[in-house]
Amino acid sequence: MNNTKRDSFTTGIGVIAATLGSAIGLGNIWKFPSLVGSNGGAVFILVYLVSTLLVGLPVMVSEIMLGRKAKADAIGTLKKLAPNKPWWLVGAAGVLSAFLIMAFYTEVAGWVFAYVIKSVSGSLLSTDPQVTTAAFSQLIADPMQSLIWQWIVLLLIGFIIILGVSKGIEATTKRLMPILFGILLVVCVRSLTLPGAGEGLAFLFNPDFSKLSASVILVALGLSFFKLSVGMGTMITYGSYFRDDQDVPFTAGRVMLGDLLVSILAGIAIFPAAFAFGFEPSAGPSLLFITIPAIFASMPFGQVFMVLFFILASIAATGAMLSLLEVPVAYLNEQIGLKRWQATVVTLILLALIGSTAALSSSVLANIKPFGMTFFDLYDFATSNILLPLGGLFICIFVGWVFGFNKVEELLSNSGTLKNGPVIKAFFFVVKFIAPILIVLILLNGLKII
Repeated sequence: MNNTKRDSFTTGIGVIAATLGSAIGLGNIWKFPSLVGSNGGAVFILVYLVSTLLVGLPVMVSEIMLGRKAKADAIGTLKKLAPNKPWWLVGAAGVLSAFLIMAFYTEVAGWVFAYVIKSVSGSLLSTDPQVTTAAFSQLIADPMQSLIWQWIVLLLIGFIIILGVSKGIEATTKRLMPILFGILLVVCVRSLTLPGAGEGLAFLFNPDFSKLSASVILVALGLSFFKLSVGMGTMITYGSYFRDDQDVPFTAGRVMLGDLLVSILAGIAIFPAAFAFGFEPSAGPSLLFITIPAIFASMPFGQVFMVLFFILASIAATGAMLSLLEVPVAYLNEQIGLKRWQATVVTLILLALIGSTAALSSSVLANIKPFGMTFFDLYDFATSNILLPLGGLFICIFVGWVFGFNKVEELLSNSGTLKNGPVIKAFFFVVKFIAPILIVLILLNGLKII
């Protein structure tokens, strides 16, 4: 065990910035807008908001609360709070999830970083989706480019993590989050000034309840769970760095609203421009790497806004990756006893090895498909559809049925100093009865059982 004094977040703003940086990721920039586009627009946003209040937010509050109480990594937290019982396996699943997500997420982030350079050079400046498709295909099919960009991402994130929690994670996210919001607002203003932008806004904010279906509800439920970085040990780990006087429900609520705001702003940045130039917002990476370059190339000064957009996406990816990498690093540091820099180097080496299988999934390893999936898709499926929902489910069970209301009330009221009794009662009811049922639905839907 490492007995050196634990680093922690030092300011309230730092707590918000780091936690928001974890929640905001590439999903805000491409997944949320694309799912809004393919699931009915504004009505999907309404269902997503309700789902977040019933699933994502309660699990986030639970994880932060447990981490702050134990002041330990994801595995150490459950060991401390439930000694000599197998609950630590929930933390272990979180560590594994964070590692596997980093294995493929660093490759996607590498594409984004590469696109910053490509947009600056002007090589993406084409209104023809076939040209932007060819540029993306060329990038992912080149094994050396794929590996090099992934390694660049790993070295950058590793350097920040080695600096520590306050001087690394907190200092970086406090600088990056305002820049992210600033760039996003600039791109939104440009998009809104385009002719025909009103059609995109109507799609985004005018709900058509005829498009509401069971499928839309299940997709919104799943997104509300995955968007807030829960079930993967990140919020437990970050919660362990929270100050004891931090209002956990209030902080988590602000993070949820900030995350939602970024997602909606991303929609405002994309949909008016897409409608103005006759592009169909598509799902998945194709929106980010094929459609968006063509959209920006269609507008005056499009190259400038394309560069800004991919810088924005790089910032979003960085905040998320910091929280993911911190999970295994904190475990190796606190449970195995490695120094922080040693834990970081070991994790980076393992990620470079395992992550290379994801990076090469569109080139030299394209025909190797365990369980019928490429390594990239396998890591994505295993985390998104199995490990994360199971982790979130067992966190709810632990808090609602094992930890109990009295302990929850003491922790979330900061030993009675916060007068938030109704909020705590509502939270406990949801986390004990409502959230577990909804997470089971997410799990069954992810496994294609329903």
